[in-house]
Amino acid sequence: MRQDRRYRPWLISVNIFQPHHPFWPTEEYFRRYDPARLPAPRYREGELRTKSPYARTDHEGSYGGIDISFAKTDDLTHRKITAAYYAMIEQVDHAVGRMLDALKETGQDQNTIVIFSSDHGEMLGDHGIYLKGPYFYEPLIRVPLIIRWPAGYKSGLKTDALIEEIDLAPTLLEAAGVPSPPGTQGKSLARLLTGETDSHRPSVYSEFYNANFNYDPPPWATMVRTERYKLFVYHSLGGWGELYDLRNDPWEFENLWDNPNARSVREQLQALLIARMSETVDPLPLQRCSY
Repeated sequence: MRQDRRYRPWLISVNIFQPHHPFWPTEEYFRRYDPARLPAPRYREGELRTKSPYARTDHEGSYGGIDISFAKTDDLTHRKITAAYYAMIEQVDHAVGRMLDALKETGQDQNTIVIFSSDHGEMLGDHGIYLKGPYFYEPLIRVPLIIRWPAGYKSGLKTDALIEEIDLAPTLLEAAGVPSPPGTQGKSLARLLTGETDSHRPSVYSEFYNANFNYDPPPWATMVRTERYKLFVYHSLGGWGELYDLRNDPWEFENLWDNPNARSVREQLQALLIARMSETVDPLPLQRCSY
């Protein structure tokens, strides 16, 4: 990027492992954070009684006994893990900053699209769980997304709009002036990024299909989230599920699945989940005739 600008246009994908387990930042960054001053994990004693067996399993030890057991970790160690995680985030910020500086120094910063995101979050002890697993709590599924393109998108824009990472492909294609190919399932973020609108999707969908063999039974689960509510269903557990009112319970402590006062909301979200699941069906090949 610095030495040879003959090849245009160009794309570079940088996959930084941190911040990630095993929570080993360099000492230079770790010493900037005092564990005693950092928050403890968001965990309410007894909350796991209403959550999935997978969450209860990981409370005793991530992935069924491997790595970190929240139940056997003392408070100071929890805070030290948080300090290490924060330190790794700062290390990543520094590395990304160096790349942005290189773009500016080579005169490419105004017309280069930069996307910063992640494949998943980290439970970091919230709900008594570390790492990740077959559940859909906010710390795990709500990932960072920063998009920068001074020549094409509005700077300083912040939005709470619901989006899915599947929307990135059509966004980049539109920015490049390339039509989305048949079968593209995402929805371009262009109007959101230019400030033409402040909304995007009425709901987001996520799924977990047997991605880890350490659970019994192997987990099959799907989720739908609207601005206010989130519902996920464990199909591998006979349709058992969780429902949260994110407005009144943003930390997802109280599972409303069996609450009779939330029955109508649950039924509406279940219908929405079925509709969103149906949208994931492969749209190809395109239909070429009337039957």
